[in-house]
Amino acid sequence: MDISFFKQQLTEEKARLEQTLESVGQRNPSNPADWQAKATETGTEADTLDEAAQVESFETNEAVLDDLEIRYNEVLAALNRIENNTYGICEVSGEKIEEDRLNADPAARTNKAHMNDPR
Repeated sequence: MDISFFKQQLTEEKARLEQTLESVGQRNPSNPADWQAKATETGTEADTLDEAAQVESFETNEAVLDDLEIRYNEVLAALNRIENNTYGICEVSGEKIEEDRLNADPAARTNKAHMNDPR
């Protein structure tokens, strides 16, 4: 298995995720590993309709941010496993993760036999 191939894929996905995360959120100043949703600025917050739109955009960004942050953390964990020489090893059984599974999801933590196990 060519781990450098998967490392490149994960690194590229990490960059894309960071760009998308920054479009809907910002890093939490008190915890840089965490992201916070931000509302879209309208420039006319005094208007009640604009305030409602801003609240709605914040809620939408918050929902999107939650999903993106989960994937971002999965990608970071996979890159960490590469650095620790544990990449491609199922976290449940200790067996190798099938290469086609890693091709489908380079951040996979388990092999096919354990992919639906609760984590």
